[in-house]
Amino acid sequence: MNKVDVRAKLKELGLELPVAAKPVAAYVPAIRTGNIVFTAGQLPLVNGEMAGVGKVDGEITPERAKELAQVCALNALAAVETVADVNKITKIVRVVGYVNGVPGYINAPVVVNGASELFLAIWGDGAKHARSAVGIAELPLNSPVEIELTVEITD
Repeated sequence: MNKVDVRAKLKELGLELPVAAKPVAAYVPAIRTGNIVFTAGQLPLVNGEMAGVGKVDGEITPERAKELAQVCALNALAAVETVADVNKITKIVRVVGYVNGVPGYINAPVVVNGASELFLAIWGDGAKHARSAVGIAELPLNSPVEIELTVEITD
């Protein structure tokens, strides 16, 4: 994967790396073991407030949910930053997305693309990753989407 100045690339995209959200329970935002960083599930929090709540295809449109997945992905990068420099990410290993949809909602992969497409915009094709997109009945704080990230870091 290309070495990238993540903050500069985000600025080009009209985005910025947020401060990591404080955990809402008994866990840490990210943990590093060797050269791998695992994040906790990240919600679409902006300045400590939920940027949207409700079920996808109910109170939240699929398009808005995809935008919120990007917010979650930014928060996941911020979580990585709590244990390692994001500029040292050498591989996006895995993205897991949970989508709180109305009963019968089957387009979770489209929503989770909001996260995957952000990583591709930052690192290019080298950021292609393994991924799961799971429809789920409920999420914490009535979030429409939650994203987990696993990355490889090189010192």
